[in-house]
Amino acid sequence: MAARTAPTSPITTPCCATVGSTDFDVADATELAKGFAALADPVRLHLLSMITTSGPGGACVCDLIEPSGRSQPTVSHHLKVLREAGLVTSEKRGTWAWYHVVPDRVAQLRGALAD
Repeated sequence: MAARTAPTSPITTPCCATVGSTDFDVADATELAKGFAALADPVRLHLLSMITTSGPGGACVCDLIEPSGRSQPTVSHHLKVLREAGLVTSEKRGTWAWYHVVPDRVAQLRGALAD
């Protein structure tokens, strides 16, 4: 029968360095999560992309209906979610609403993923 050896203790290493960003706290993370949640829907992500590329004049909701493949009430609902998340603003021109991206808000979300 072979002799048993005493178990060796694991090598202890110092605690790991802090991971992640310390640039924002729980309140900031909660606010950022609202923006990311709005973008988690493919229709809203597509709408934001179309508005972003529409130029400085913004995008009329009437121009977003066909490319999105959704009805006007559905597009309006998704735009409302984007607006509530602070990703777009709207202005009424006649009977239609025009949408513009909020660059600072998009940059804030992008910045949370950097580093």
